[in-house]
Parts: sequence; structure tokens; C-alpha cells
Amino acid sequence: MPELQRPFDTLLVANRGEIAVRVIRGARDLGIRTVAVYSDADRDARHVRMADDSVCIGDSPPSESYLSIESVLKAAIDSGADAVHPGYGFLSENTTFSRACRDSGIIFVGPSPEAIELMGDKIESRRTMQQHGVPIIPGAIDPITDLNVARRTANEIGYPVVIKAAAGGGGRGIRVVDSPDEIERAVRQAQEEAITAFGDGAVFVEKLLRPARHIEIQVVADTFGNIVCLGERDCSAQRRRQKLVEESPAPGMTPQLRARMEEAATNAARACDYTSTGTVEFLVWDDPEAPDGKNFAFLEMNTRLQVEHPVTELVRGVDLVQDQLKIAGGQPLGYTAAERPIRGWAMECRITAEDPFRDFTPSVGPIAWFREPGGPGVRLDSMLARGVGVSPFYDSLISKLITWGETRDQCIRRMKRALGEYLILGVSTSIPFHQAIMDDERFREGDIHTLYVEENEILDPAGRPSGEHEAALAAALFFHTQGERADTERGGPTTRRRPWARSARGRRNLVEQGWRRTTG
Repeated sequence: MPELQRPFDTLLVANRGEIAVRVIRGARDLGIRTVAVYSDADRDARHVRMADDSVCIGDSPPSESYLSIESVLKAAIDSGADAVHPGYGFLSENTTFSRACRDSGIIFVGPSPEAIELMGDKIESRRTMQQHGVPIIPGAIDPITDLNVARRTANEIGYPVVIKAAAGGGGRGIRVVDSPDEIERAVRQAQEEAITAFGDGAVFVEKLLRPARHIEIQVVADTFGNIVCLGERDCSAQRRRQKLVEESPAPGMTPQLRARMEEAATNAARACDYTSTGTVEFLVWDDPEAPDGKNFAFLEMNTRLQVEHPVTELVRGVDLVQDQLKIAGGQPLGYTAAERPIRGWAMECRITAEDPFRDFTPSVGPIAWFREPGGPGVRLDSMLARGVGVSPFYDSLISKLITWGETRDQCIRRMKRALGEYLILGVSTSIPFHQAIMDDERFREGDIHTLYVEENEILDPAGRPSGEHEAALAAALFFHTQGERADTERGGPTTRRRPWARSARGRRNLVEQGWRRTTG
């Protein structure tokens, strides 16, 4: 077999957590050397252990490490990296960082800084989409500078409306307005939040469409003018505009609607001379006047790899990370959409270190022990490793559990099985919430929209486990782990009994009882 052609020799992964692990794996499959960066809090992180080399870039706060353009760029130059992959979050959609890489002769694995800048500005992106025939949500194109303009616009398109930050993201800088007497306060609050979060107080008004589905189209574009659409992902299961469960294909999607949305996504990519992977997000709602009873409008374009990219990979037989690397290295994409037809169904649950019984309060600390799920049709993208805990400095996402099935029903059944196998001790996780979603009749029927979670009681508060046996098991396993670590540091097992073995026999009985309750 001919040797696999590498797009470049050394890749610096400018991120952390499960996405850094994912990028390292994709690069390794292409024979590319990898360099990890890490903060003080991540010295023992899984991505640091996996990479060929690693560089500490600062203290634990993101502003002093992963968001420091100077530190990340210096690490790339000092390590001899040819390219930088930003993952998602942090610097992935930062035009200053993208330009700094280009100016330093380092390949930025992603689109051009011009495309990032254009699509990152919600006002300019809406204007551009309208000019290129992509349907947009009714509302104002220009930023609001006068409250009277906001009132007039809202009256013209009809309430409810939403006030959005032009430079927004992650659900920040957004206010819903149901009546005229609320609009002045909503505009001011959105502007203040936008200034705090993004340093830019520009906001605009658009129609609030509800109920609606949140459906996105995956595009991949190379430097030879080839644009491939890889179908849709349904991301409607959200909580406070944060995605919880994603799946592909979308329930209720028709070939006609898919073709219309893929055409719009292709036009969006062409409008900004896009290269690399990207996602065009739309709202979809019932419309009896539309050709197939559904209508859609442009929401935004994410100029990076999405958290939910694995579901597309599983149903289309692609590797989007490798596609990014090849395109950044000047290679053609090498396949068409027809050569990657939809096969089966895939679903992803975002497993976060949060307590779903306490309004998703973040949970941090050491992870005493974990057991990963497996078996047919199960994939886990995870940051978990022995001795690694959950830090208060970063996002709560610790892993992504993805299942595939021939049908949606089989995919859900596999997800239920995998969630039941997945055990994490030491921090609270969203696993119970995802189990409840998989059991919810509305979700199983595909009857969901962006307010589905907020309008329905998915998780029964009375169903919270007592946690006594889990706590006992976690404590004993933690002592057990510490004992094994001490043995390793001494050069191997000794005749001395480990700390957990020296504890009272009653604790061992509690562990055994807790294990039976947990697995039974």
C-alpha cells in the first residue's frame, strides 16, 4: 500500500478536554506528530498524556492559558508546529488568533480569518445571507441605536420578538420580549450583557419563532471549490439554549426539505468563500404554505468543528477532523455527498459534570472511579483518565456518549444501555437526566422543539438516588486508587496493606452492598 500522505508534519492542539483527545487521534491516524498545550490545572490531563509532546502555557484561568494568543502562538513556534488546530471554544473563532497564525507562517486549521469575522458578526452575516438568497428570520438587519426603531420593528414583525447581541454566542446577550412594555428593559439588558461578554453592545431585533426545531447542516469545503453537504443534525433538545442531545438524521425530515436546506447551506458557504468544516444553523417550523409543510430560516454559521460532529461521522462514514487537516494542508476533500449516503441513525448525549437534580449546578473535584460503556454501536469521546478530576476553571463537558443504530429506535435503545453502563463516581453528572430523556415518550416519538425541555418535567425530582452507597463506594475506590499509586511510586506491590485494605471491614461491606445496588 502507498504511504499515507501527510498534509503537514507537526500539529499543535490549542485546546483541552475531549476535543483535544479527538484531534490528537485524528492527527495520529494521518501520521502527524502532535503537541498538546496545557494549563497548571491540566498537567495530568488525558490529552497531555496522549500527545507526542506538550507545553505548559500558563496558569489555570483560561485568560492566562488557553485564551492567551501570545502563549499559544509561542508554544507553536517553539515546538516547531506547522499547524494549529483550535478545536471548539477558546480561540477557535478568534480572528486575531487566526491572523496571527497566518502572519507567523503557521497553518490555522479552519476557515480564513475573513470568513470567521464575517460569520461571527450576526448583523453582517444576516445581511450577507439575504443578499445570497438564504432565507433569514424576519427582523431588523441594522443594529439598534434607537429604542423607537426597536419598537417599530417589533410592531412590524409582531410579538414575541428576541433581542440578540450581534457578536453573541452561547446563549448570551439574548432577551425574549412578549409585549411592547418589555422591550426597553430587554434592549438595555441585552446591550449590557453583550458589552460584558463580548466587548460589543450592538444588538438587533428578530421574530421569535416558536415552537421550532433547531436543525443544522454540516458543510465541508476545500480550497478547490468543492462544497459537500453531509446532511442535518437535530439539536432541538436544549436547556437555556445549551444543547443536550443531538441526532442525525432529524426526526420528520423529508428529502425535499433536506435538499432545500442543503442548497441554502451551500449558498451560505459560497457567500463567505468558506473552506474547512462548518455548520449552518437554521430554525425549522410548520408552515402550511411551504412546499412540504415546513419552512426554515438562517440562524447563524459556526465556523469551526461542532461538539456534535460525531453523529454526522457515524451516519455518513466520514472523519471530519481528518477532513479539516487535509483541507488545511491544501489537499482536495476527495469525496462527494453521493459517495457518503446516510446510513442508520446516530445520537449524542453531552455528559457534563452537573447535578440535574439541583438545577444543573456545576460539580467539581476528583473523580474517584469511572466505568466506560461499550459494545456494538457505542462510541465515547472523553477526557476521563485515571487521576484526572473536574476543574472549576473550565466548561463542565467531560464526555460525549454517541450511539448508532440501523433505526432511531435501536439507536435510543443502545443509548439507554450505554447510559446504564456508564458510571462516574466522585462528581455529579447529567447521566440521570439523559436516561430520563431516553424514557420520555415525546422524545421517543420525535415530538421535540427548542422549548421541549423547559416546558416539560423530564426528570422526576423524587427519583434522586440517596447516594449513600455511591458515596461509600467512591470513598473506598479513592483510597484504593491512592494505595495503588503509592505502590507504584515505591516500585511495585509490597507486603504493606493498602490504605483502603487497612480500613474497617464494615467499609468493605458497604462497598460490596453499594456495588450490588449500583449494578443491579
